[in-house]
Amino acid sequence: MERVVVIGGGLAGSEAAYRLAEEGFQVILYEMRPQRSTPAHSTDRLAELVCSNTFGSTELTTGAGLLKAEMRLLGSLVLRCAESYSVPAGTALAVDRELFSSAVTEIIQNHPRIRVIREEVKKVPRDEVVVVATGPLTSQDLAEDIKELVGFDYLYFYDAIAPIVEADSVDFTKGFWGSRYGKGGEEDYFNCVLTEEEYRVFYQELLKAQKVPLKDFEKAVYFEGCMPIEALAERGYKTLLFGPMKPVGLVDPRTGKEPFAVVQLRKENKEGTLLSLVGFQTRMTYQEQKRVLRLIPCLRNAVFVRLGSMHRNTFIQSNRVLTPFLNMRKYPNIFFAGQITGVEGYVASAATGILAGINAGRFLKGEDLVVPPEDTMLGALVRYITSKEGQLQPMSPVMGLLPPLQEKVKDKKLKRELMARRALTSMQRWIEENLRVVYI
Repeated sequence: MERVVVIGGGLAGSEAAYRLAEEGFQVILYEMRPQRSTPAHSTDRLAELVCSNTFGSTELTTGAGLLKAEMRLLGSLVLRCAESYSVPAGTALAVDRELFSSAVTEIIQNHPRIRVIREEVKKVPRDEVVVVATGPLTSQDLAEDIKELVGFDYLYFYDAIAPIVEADSVDFTKGFWGSRYGKGGEEDYFNCVLTEEEYRVFYQELLKAQKVPLKDFEKAVYFEGCMPIEALAERGYKTLLFGPMKPVGLVDPRTGKEPFAVVQLRKENKEGTLLSLVGFQTRMTYQEQKRVLRLIPCLRNAVFVRLGSMHRNTFIQSNRVLTPFLNMRKYPNIFFAGQITGVEGYVASAATGILAGINAGRFLKGEDLVVPPEDTMLGALVRYITSKEGQLQPMSPVMGLLPPLQEKVKDKKLKRELMARRALTSMQRWIEENLRVVYI
């Protein structure tokens, strides 16, 4: 039985390993935790979520929602487990992170054709079929080897983790439950209301707060979709009111009016005992986080079970070294998947793991490698990161990546619906023509 080496047990690595094993290959999956941890992980489970507990929107007219629908057609392990352990989050797919990662871990570890080895890989094998899915927190030794492997210097950005509080410590008289524009369940988000004066005080103290200093050799290069809240605040007094503290689409039932500013809290687990601050990634010091965040009315007496933190994310210039099939131009037997390729977010990471697994298997069987059509979200995203001209920056699945419709449609919502319908039809046809589908 031919074997494949998968390096990294995150979302992408888990998807790649599972796809290959279901196709009949023997998989050796390396995961360095718990032998060696990272600044962001806290367990040794596979597919641990280290930032938010949400996989983004489920609406087909959004990039994340459309990509999830495509992944469902592809038989995604991650999506199956996420939907099995979801928690209320309006139109987003959020999960109980512990139950989710435990489910993925159990399936992978108990698969008869997957062997999980808990040790750090310091060098990518050049003479085997390999899927590198080590993610943005690749260990230093392996990062140096990959740097030599690809022949180009790494770029990096900083990802920030949002704090989590105990629900019992939140003052629920200082806001109301509800989703933006009334979408989703009535108790998916708690909206803590701030008056203009409360916002002014919070903003001023946020600017003055002490931040964790960068090391001498580091430069803060943030991904726009995950900016620390203090970095956003530095752009201007009203910036937060158009970002994580925007009141648009929310009406306080107690007043019948739109608040000046809100902070949304989202359930982290099924029981709703833990709540995360939506969009409140930060690199403030721990003491400053407690001081400043407790200026938010509903969090005056908050008990923080996890404070925010920063970690360095690393990714390769895929447009210089990878083909659209996610294997290297120089070493066709070596595939990359996940955030290390320059895709951003859980869903995109997992989706590229599926594609890398599909093509690693086809490579072993001597078959032509494949990529979904460009009018699918996965196909468009992969083509973007592997063909963009100039410097590559991390990219999320967004509708703007898709080619325009042949006919002109003025209505924005209808246009997106038609693009989504086209993508799913195209993906289904591609699957039927190219893959031995594994339904789970």
